[in-house]
Amino acid sequence: MKITTIGIDLAKVVFQIRGVTEHGKVAARKQLKRAEMSSYFANLEPCLIGMEACGSAHRWARKLEGYGHTVKLMAPQFVKPYVKTNKPVLSLSKGTTWRMPKRSAKR
Repeated sequence: MKITTIGIDLAKVVFQIRGVTEHGKVAARKQLKRAEMSSYFANLEPCLIGMEACGSAHRWARKLEGYGHTVKLMAPQFVKPYVKTNKPVLSLSKGTTWRMPKRSAKR
């Protein structure tokens, strides 16, 4: 299964990753620590990555674009409707993948 879109919930220590295929099936659900983020995305095929715009989002966007990924930042008010609980541990990464535009298969 090739991951085409990834949603990331950025945090201080543990990041939530949710990757989906081009058909919308969940292919990866992970918790990564800050030290593991670089090595995970360096070994992953280039894909579309969505994350909520926050203090460290621009730094991570530059770093991930350096690995060949396409990164889209989203304003918090567009991600918030997809969060179903008060503790957005995994639900925020789920919201960012739902909010991402779908890639056409012709690319």
